[in-house]
Amino acid sequence: MHVLSVFGTRPEAIKMAPLVAAIGAEPDLTSTLCITGQHREMLSQAMDLFGLSADHDLNVMRPGQTLNELSARLITGMDLVLRNVQPDCVLVHGDTTTAAACALAAFHLRIPVGHVEAGLRSGNMLAPFPEEMNRRAVDVMSQWMFAPTPAARQALELENLSGRIWVTGNTVIDALGAALAKIDSSPALSSMLAERYTWLDPRRRVVLVTGHRRENFGDGFRQICAALRALAQRDDVQLVYPVHLNPSVRSVVLEMLQGLPNVHLLDPVGYLDFIWLMRRAHLILTDSGGVQEEAPFMGKPVLVMRDVTERPEAVAAGTAQLVGTDAARIIQAANRLLDDDTAYRDVSGRANPYGDGRACRRIVDALCGRPVAEFMAPASPLRTASLSSLDLA
Repeated sequence: MHVLSVFGTRPEAIKMAPLVAAIGAEPDLTSTLCITGQHREMLSQAMDLFGLSADHDLNVMRPGQTLNELSARLITGMDLVLRNVQPDCVLVHGDTTTAAACALAAFHLRIPVGHVEAGLRSGNMLAPFPEEMNRRAVDVMSQWMFAPTPAARQALELENLSGRIWVTGNTVIDALGAALAKIDSSPALSSMLAERYTWLDPRRRVVLVTGHRRENFGDGFRQICAALRALAQRDDVQLVYPVHLNPSVRSVVLEMLQGLPNVHLLDPVGYLDFIWLMRRAHLILTDSGGVQEEAPFMGKPVLVMRDVTERPEAVAAGTAQLVGTDAARIIQAANRLLDDDTAYRDVSGRANPYGDGRACRRIVDALCGRPVAEFMAPASPLRTASLSSLDLA
């Protein structure tokens, strides 16, 4: 079988790179990799970690383009690649515009689609936007659906989709395990990473922050930054925030947080750097989906700054709390974990619900038609994790 894998953003690259490497190492599969040209420097870092290079580059990014313009370029470019390569299967990941447009291009040519990280649902088509629509559309078009958790499988089954489903765990855990092993096996790399952050105060606990979700643009980010300003007044913490390059994020963050004591605003960092910072962190505040999956693996409590999440497993397991973008709620939840050692130990000691590091092996086995020993995480009742259903007291 000839498998064409496609990705464009750094989160996609991190989650897909170990899978592409596993496909390339499988004698029964032929691997071709296509990238879309987004986040080039960060893409290269993730690909280099797994020794990958792209066979095709769609080069679709243009300054200020709309989602419709991006989608049109993706479909047109992907059509040419598919007609040239003629793969037996196209693998896309997650909920990006890249995934939706490239899956549609394959579907139009009657090429089977495999969806990695299938079945995630928030239940709200506008949160996250446009990701909720993207992942639903890709699942409708997919012949193979690789669900990371039993709850994701349950969501797919409730929608009566026609493709076959396997519970594989999330490939991000495979990537994270490989990255940690790389750091731990190389004293030189460990020292180099530590030397980049010698400015961190060893007397203060690190609160690591990420934020980029489109639905938080505007007042949402202003509320988040107001909460961060308040937390920075504590003399026992230091906030580390690699700021996304999107102007809608960056302008607000720089306006409200630049120059504050105990707040370190960084340009986006590489994957290994971010892993190192997660390890160093005491607490993580994020609106990122990937961080919700990675942090529990490292035993780090997460406050999710969104009103709804398509990853309810972490909330159900107690490794994450949904706090929305209300400044008072964020401050209350963060202070509780910073001040109450018992509450902190309870959250940080919970089991990771997202994988065991063998997701890529399961997906390769499925593509090869071999039996798959599915990921057996404890199943939790399917529900939408939203602020209305949680008690943060």
